[in-house]
Amino acid sequence: MSHALDRPISLRDAERFALAVLPAVSRTFALSIRVLPGDLGRAVLSAYLICRVADTIEDAPALPAERKAELLDRLLDCFDSPPAARTLAADLAGLAGDPAHVRLGAHTHVVFTLFRALPPRSRAHVRTWVEEMVRGMRKFVVLYPHGIRIQTLDEYKEYCYYVAGTVGYMLTDLWHEHSPSIGPARHRVLRERCRAFAEALQTVNILKDVARDAERENSIYIPEHALREQGSGHATILSPAHLRQNHAALASLVKLAWADLDDALGYLLLLPRRAIPIRLFCALPLLFAYATLRDLTRSTAMLVAGGGVKISRAEVKSLLVAGPLLVASNRGVRWLVERVRLKAFVLFGAATVRA
Repeated sequence: MSHALDRPISLRDAERFALAVLPAVSRTFALSIRVLPGDLGRAVLSAYLICRVADTIEDAPALPAERKAELLDRLLDCFDSPPAARTLAADLAGLAGDPAHVRLGAHTHVVFTLFRALPPRSRAHVRTWVEEMVRGMRKFVVLYPHGIRIQTLDEYKEYCYYVAGTVGYMLTDLWHEHSPSIGPARHRVLRERCRAFAEALQTVNILKDVARDAERENSIYIPEHALREQGSGHATILSPAHLRQNHAALASLVKLAWADLDDALGYLLLLPRRAIPIRLFCALPLLFAYATLRDLTRSTAMLVAGGGVKISRAEVKSLLVAGPLLVASNRGVRWLVERVRLKAFVLFGAATVRA
C-alpha cells in the first residue's frame, strides 16, 4: 500500500477514481453531480467526496471518540499538505466498515489531488465550508463519545447545520462563482434559503434511516426530548412495544422537513432558468426527498430493526425522465412537486414497490 501511495497521481486518474467511487457512496448525488460541467462539476465532486471521508470517520462505530477527533483534525491538514493526505489515506485503509467508504478513505490523497486542481476561488469556497463542517462533526464526536445521541430539537438543528447547512452555503457560493446568470443580488437572495435546501435533504435522510443509523453507526439523531414526551427514549427507539410512541415522536422532524422542503423549492425556483445544470442538480435530490417524505408519513418501517424507507426504482426512473424535461419551467417544477407530494409518480404504468 505504501508504494501505491508514493506514486504521483495525475488529474485524469484522480477524476476517474472520483467518478467511479461516487455511485458506491451516494446514488442520489452520483446522478446529480454528473450534470454539472467543467470546473464546477469537479469542485462539487471533490468537495462531496471530502465530506464523505469525514462521514466515514464520524460514523465508524469501532473507533474511540478521541481517535475520530484526531483523524478529523488530520483531514483538515490535508488541504495544505499532500503528505498528510497520503498518511491519512494509509490509516483509513485499515478501518472496518462499508467497503465503498473504506475504499474512498484509502484514496483520500487522490480526492485531494482533484481538489488542488480547482481554480483558487473554488478551492477557497470548498475549504471554508468543509472546514466548518468537519469542526462541527468533531464537536459532536467529542460531546457524545459513546455514540451521538441528540437531546433536543435545537441541538438537532445545530447538528444539521454543520453536516448539511454548510453544504448549502458552499454550493451557493460555487454557483455564484461559476454561473454568469447568478450575480451578486441573486447570490444574496439564494443565500437566505440555501441552508434550508441542504438541511431538508438531511432531515429526510435521517428520518428514513433511523434504524440503520442506530444499528450500524450507533447514532440516534431523533431528539431524546421528543421521544420522552411520547413515553419512549433512545434506549427503546427500535422497540416493537414502543412503535406507536416512536412514530409520534417523529412528528416534529416531519413538520420541520416539510417546511424546509418548501423553502428548498423556493431556492430552486430562484435559480435562473438559464442555469439548467445547476437547477437540475438541485431538482433531482429535492424530488427524491419529497417522494421519500411522502412515504415516511405513511410508514413505520424506519423504526423497525433492519428496516427503512426507500422510494421505488420505478419512481426514481420516472423522476429522472420528468425532472430534466420540466426543470427549466417554474410552473412545470411546481406541478411535478405537487404531484409527487400526493402519490408515487410512476410513468409507463410501472408498479410501485416500497422498501
